[in-house]
Amino acid sequence: MIELRTPAEIDEMRAAGSFVADVLTELAAASAVGVNLLDLDRLAHRLIRARGAESCYIDYHPSFGASPFGKVLCTSVNDAALHGLPFDYTLKDGDLLSLDFAASVEGWVADSAVSLVVGTPQEEDLHLIEVTKQALDAGIAAAVPGNRIGDISAAIGEVARSAGFSINTDFGGHGVGRTMHGDPHVPNDGRPGRGFPLRAGLVFAIEPWLMQSTDRVFTDPDGWTLRSMDGSRAAHAEHTVAVTDDGPLVLTAR
Repeated sequence: MIELRTPAEIDEMRAAGSFVADVLTELAAASAVGVNLLDLDRLAHRLIRARGAESCYIDYHPSFGASPFGKVLCTSVNDAALHGLPFDYTLKDGDLLSLDFAASVEGWVADSAVSLVVGTPQEEDLHLIEVTKQALDAGIAAAVPGNRIGDISAAIGEVARSAGFSINTDFGGHGVGRTMHGDPHVPNDGRPGRGFPLRAGLVFAIEPWLMQSTDRVFTDPDGWTLRSMDGSRAAHAEHTVAVTDDGPLVLTAR
């Protein structure tokens, strides 16, 4: 069911958005050569406890997950595209790391993701990250009353295809509110003018993710992590956005 939020409710959601943004900023700053993924997850857990927030991930068990997630942070490294389950891995120079984090503050959820290179970057990784960010920005710009979900999807897809990337539409954006995943689904490619009409009060996560040379993934033996089929690297960018009469409001702006 698609729900519209009142201006007062959207204002209440700002606290969750700010918290998620602050946590990702701190996690990105802590991500360095020699840091273990489990240490990043522990840091996120400490920040959740200190804020009195609740994790959206730790007990999460959708149909595509092998078991409850068990961690509070997604850490996807190199060929891992989405849902990276933190494990005993120490970051190396040049690793491409995506951090995805969602939490509930006072009953409202926010969800966001960022990709970065640890240590010495490769030009192709920086390009992949930049195109993913540009696709997110284009999707956000299309999130205005009078447009449709397809306009967001088409804007994301146009940026990706223009840069030479193919697009996987199995996983994409989603409604955000009292829970992490709800309606509507926001694909990362589509046709303009199609889909649910955008109205003030809609709140959803927009999240393009791209892989360097494929649009196919497989599930890691951990039952969660999605990896590129050909081993190429991946990047992920996500914000929680409210549609308002004054334009898109990015609740998780960093």
